[in-house]
Order: sequence, then C-alpha cells, then structure tokens
Amino acid sequence: MSLVFRKGKRGRFVSSIMTNSAAMTALKSLQATNASLETTQSRISTGLKVGQASDNAAYWSIATTMRSDNKALSTVQDALGLGSAKVDVAYTGVNSSIEVVDEIKAKLVAAREPGVDRDKIQSEISELQNQLTSIATSSSFSGENWLSFNGASVTKSVVGSFTRSDAGAVSVGTIDINISNVKLFGNDGAGTPANDGILNTENLWGNAAADADKIDISVASINISTTVLTQSAIDTAQTTGSPSVEDVLDAMISSADAAITAMTTAAADLGASKGRIDMQNDFVSNLMDAIDRGVGTLVDADMTKESTRLSALQTQQQLGTQALSIANSSAQSILSLFR
Repeated sequence: MSLVFRKGKRGRFVSSIMTNSAAMTALKSLQATNASLETTQSRISTGLKVGQASDNAAYWSIATTMRSDNKALSTVQDALGLGSAKVDVAYTGVNSSIEVVDEIKAKLVAAREPGVDRDKIQSEISELQNQLTSIATSSSFSGENWLSFNGASVTKSVVGSFTRSDAGAVSVGTIDINISNVKLFGNDGAGTPANDGILNTENLWGNAAADADKIDISVASINISTTVLTQSAIDTAQTTGSPSVEDVLDAMISSADAAITAMTTAAADLGASKGRIDMQNDFVSNLMDAIDRGVGTLVDADMTKESTRLSALQTQQQLGTQALSIANSSAQSILSLFR
C-alpha cells in the first residue's frame, strides 16, 4: 500500500493510499524505454534491423529468398571455375600438340632434302608422335579428357547461371562447348575417318589402314598406294603411277600443315569458350555483390544511427529510473503525519 497526494476538484492535491498515478506514469515510460533499448541493442549486436519475420515480414521474406539464391550463385561460381579449368587443360594440350606437329613438319621438310639420313629423321618423328599421344592422354581434369575419346559429336555443358523468373520459377543455365572438333585422337564409332580425331593417322597422313598408327618416311617403306595418296590431295597427275619419295613427303607436309590449321582452330574455339566462362564468372561475382547490397539495404541496421539511439535511450532509462524512484519516494512523506 502506498500513500500519495492527488489533485482535488479545486486544484488541491489530496492523498491516496490506493493509486500512485505518478509512479504508474513513470513505470510506463520506463517500460517503453527498456523495450526500445532492447530492440536497439539487438540491432547493434546482430547488425540487422530485420532479423526475423516479426520485424518486417515482407522484407524478411525477400531477404531470405535472395540469400538462398545467392548461395546457389556461389555454387554456380564454383561450377564455372571447374569448367574453366577443364577448358584450360584442353587448351594447354592442344597448344602443346601444335608445337609438336610443328616439329614433325620441320622434320618432314628436312627429309625432303636429298641425301639426308631419313632413318634417323624417322626415329625423331616416331618419338614426336609418341609425345602427341602422351599429351592427349594426359590432358585430363576431374576425370574428363576432351582430347582423346570416342564419339562423333560430343557437347560438354558447364553450369553458368541460376535465374528466378517473375513468377518465382527457378532455372539453371549452361554454357555448351562442342568438343568434337577439339578431339585429337579417337574414332567416331561409325567408321568415318573424317569424324575421327585431328591427329588420327587416317586424317593426318591420308592412310585409312586400321593398323597404320605411325608414319614411316624411311626409303624402304615409304611407298604408299595411289588410292591413299589421292585422299591425301596429291596432285592428280602424280597418282597415275607409283609416286616418288618426294611426292609422299610433300603430301605428308601438307597433311601436317592441315593438322596445325585444324588444331589452331580448335585452340581458338577453346580460347573463346574460356573467355566466355571467365566473363560469366566475373558477372556472377558482381551479381552476388549486388544482391548482397540489395539485401543489406532492406535488412541491415544503420550502426551510426543505432549507436546514437542507444546513447539517448540509456539516458532516458536513467532518467526514467530516477523519475520512478521520485514518484515512489514522494509518498513516504505522509508517514510523518502518523508519528
């Protein structure tokens, strides 16, 4: 029970033992200040002005959805990195193969000179061909080899985007890379040499024999049938009889040059694909940053504003506590009347 003075009808204060209006007012004010202080402290500790659905259901819903999409975009970024690595490995293999075929072409030109030891040149060419095989089989990343495989038309897909439509439907976009023209070794499975790898014997040297895996420029075995020479684009006039060693070497030089051209095109295609993947990777990174900024605008707390509010509320809390104390202590003076 408390004793207080209450203002009468004529402006006089009367005491009451039932109600302390001043204390009730001070208590309400202090409770409101404490609630605001709790909210401000929560925003400062979490850095969010909308930390749960009850703070702002609409903004919380948008932020939750966009955070989920951003997590998916992070996975897309990882997939683009993996795809870029695969393209880079294939490009490295093709580029190295171009250098090796350049050497082979140079050796064939050297063999064209009369009087040279073609057996020794053949030994060098054989090792270079072995190196081509090694490069193609080693150009593998994450279990995929784009330079040595069987199949006529092969398209590889790299996850490149995650999108959400106006209706809320989500979809995953891909960057498709046709590696059929990048293949160095391997058949198409249909017995069509033209669809086999760039460096397959029947493509590079015009020899469709199944067991002709290596060229041989030695004098003893350089004789190639006129039918095969026709496939190698030997001049028509020279295919009427047995071609000379020089004719065969000329055909092989032309085939090596054609292979270099084909590999250069393949390397350029891979380079273009890698360029697109890198551009998409940069875009996804910038998009994620933009989404983070957008979500932050909706739900992040203004720390400067909140720290200023905290100082003000702490002062109000102290004043409210003092006001409540005064309101409660003022009634104590009535006890002196009963002494």
